[in-house]
Amino acid sequence: MQATFVRGVNEARNITTFWFRPEKPISYIAGQFTEIRLPVEQPDNRGDKRWFTLSSSPADELISITTRLDPHRPSAFKQALFALQPGAKLTLAEPMGDFVLPKKKDIPLVFIAGGIGITPIHSMVKWLIDTGEQRDIHLFYAANALEDMVFLDLFENAPITFEPILSNPPKDWKGRTGRLTSDVIAGLPGVKDKALVYISGPEPMVETFHKELQTKGVAQHRLVMDYFPGYTEENI
Repeated sequence: MQATFVRGVNEARNITTFWFRPEKPISYIAGQFTEIRLPVEQPDNRGDKRWFTLSSSPADELISITTRLDPHRPSAFKQALFALQPGAKLTLAEPMGDFVLPKKKDIPLVFIAGGIGITPIHSMVKWLIDTGEQRDIHLFYAANALEDMVFLDLFENAPITFEPILSNPPKDWKGRTGRLTSDVIAGLPGVKDKALVYISGPEPMVETFHKELQTKGVAQHRLVMDYFPGYTEENI
């Protein structure tokens, strides 16, 4: 379907949220993704379309994606996206994906997000706030620096347990530092027999947690994954 670009909001260093108005009402579940096709004048070998998680809540009037621009090697697609002007037209696919909240509302949830992998979790948490629904959520959000984190106000004020983690923290940082490990996750109460663990971020990060958590006793059916191809753990 066709959609119109409404506005861009700078969220953090090289990270922007793009808001669109679909030509007709669009129905989706928080955490799902869509494919965007842009009119790119001179597309490179990565083409003129990309998959993006919807960072907006289904309760929002508009829909949004939130993404990072690589300042050193931006693709032709990303350059066109970041150059969009209000009123520009583009094409959206119907949202899809199963990285969504479980139907049973009493299941404890552990969210692990690396870098831009926070976007589907933002959609879910914002949806819960919009609807007044309560869930037992423990969110770990890892990034290189504070300037790379987005949506902090929402997470800090949401009825969840929120733990941001920085590899390169400022001097006055009081939160976790370094790298989040599978030992920390596997040691959480109920994670091996009650909770679902959602892992979202660069593919190497997701694969590492998926493998290590299973070796530490977390069953595969309790792991829900969302890969962000094209990102590495160095640029989360």
